[in-house]
Amino acid sequence: MNATSKKSLRRSRIRMGIRRTIKGTQARPRLSVFRSNKEIYGQLVNDENGSTIVAISSLAKDVEKKGKTKIEVAKIMGIKIAEKAKKAKVDSVVFDRNGYLYHGRIKAFAEGAREGGLQF
Repeated sequence: MNATSKKSLRRSRIRMGIRRTIKGTQARPRLSVFRSNKEIYGQLVNDENGSTIVAISSLAKDVEKKGKTKIEVAKIMGIKIAEKAKKAKVDSVVFDRNGYLYHGRIKAFAEGAREGGLQF
């Protein structure tokens, strides 16, 4: 077993543990974050009926990434998802770090969302 598969197995185990304990509702959806090597994505999910309320991606055309680090972009994305959530009348969420450590881009995303006005 190589290192990459060990890492992904570990992350999936952590992810399932997190998912077992937190559930998103209409009143308090789950803020799920995914990061790839280059981009970051976030969505508000209602687990009761399996629907996405709001989604955001750093691939969007309105995101200015030129000259910014990935951590700065993650913080901007957190602020943007908070703005979209406010428009959808959501002010309180449950944070789902998706098996990633609360560090770096994930932490910046969460801090940006809190800065934008989301409660979690």
